[in-house]
Amino acid sequence: MRKALILPTKYVQGEDELYNLGYFVQTFGKSALLIAHPDDVNRVRIQLDATAQKFGIEFIEGGFSGEVTREETKRLQEEALAKKTDCVIGLGGGKAIDASKVVAEGENLIIVPTIAAQDAPTSHSAVLYHADGSFDDYAYFKQSPSVVLVDTKVIAQAPTRFLVAGMGDALATYFEARASHNSYSRVNASLPMGSREGLTPNAVGTYAALEMAHLCWKFLQEDGLQAKIACDANLATEALNKIVETNILLSGLGFESAGLAAAHAIHNGMTVLEGAHGALHGEKVAFATIVQLVLEDAEKAELEAVLDFCLSVDLPVTLNDLGVDNISYEEALAVAKIACIPEESIHAMPFPIVEEEVANAIIVADKIGHDYKMNHK
Repeated sequence: MRKALILPTKYVQGEDELYNLGYFVQTFGKSALLIAHPDDVNRVRIQLDATAQKFGIEFIEGGFSGEVTREETKRLQEEALAKKTDCVIGLGGGKAIDASKVVAEGENLIIVPTIAAQDAPTSHSAVLYHADGSFDDYAYFKQSPSVVLVDTKVIAQAPTRFLVAGMGDALATYFEARASHNSYSRVNASLPMGSREGLTPNAVGTYAALEMAHLCWKFLQEDGLQAKIACDANLATEALNKIVETNILLSGLGFESAGLAAAHAIHNGMTVLEGAHGALHGEKVAFATIVQLVLEDAEKAELEAVLDFCLSVDLPVTLNDLGVDNISYEEALAVAKIACIPEESIHAMPFPIVEEEVANAIIVADKIGHDYKMNHK
């Protein structure tokens, strides 16, 4: 049986690591195209100026528009060619990180997340959007980033909601990986360079990836609450360090090399619920994880452990927590229909998928979360 595991070349995490960014730029040359929202650049301007001076390198600011469109990434590629930059840096949140992957096309790429809200930094994939923010396509590259550099002091100073949302994204990792493992589903780590269209992953996940996914759940239970408290105080404690590694590294390697399943597909289906548009990715994934556990009839103790964790760190356990006041069966079925399209990861579940059963699980998960919340105030 063919298996695949894909990893970034280097992952470095610690306090004040941004001051070492120039060293990694120096390994490629003397200049880097910096793809970041201006607000994120200004937030770390002192560190950027200091590391540029220390290592004798130059940052060429690309002026990222904020959306990962074909037009914007082409413009940034042309900027890199015109300025003859030696590498590309994606700094900030998920959009800047994905844009940098497209611009670099998998080579000489440094990722510097300034929040730990999702697990994209380590992956070799990106999402393209249209100018209006609607989905365009997935893109896959020949390798993961060359360097992922994480400054935990910067992340600790970001709003706590981002860290908690990252925990929600990481929460799904083990349960989706377990489902993919049990169904021998193919994983994204085996996809070649280019668009997803016409490509079929042809390898299953490794045991190493499954164990990293399992560590996500273990560490969230052990240190999730302590990390949230530390972030509330804008302090980088060891608990926060562990959860940052969980959100970014373990979850990133886990989802890509151990597989996605129902939770992320249901998250994608929830785009039809207008009330949930203000919720962050990881917040919606957390609720969708509860839906997956209901769908697969998970053991009561496991479901309650997930609910307890979510309540402890203020992750959503009901649709109302996401901004959806109520949901009809027809609305739940509309979510399910999108979640169940042939290309979606829900088909990695180790049993046949029926749209009506997914809709039922959404409604039941919402009721379970509501009742559990009422009984555990």
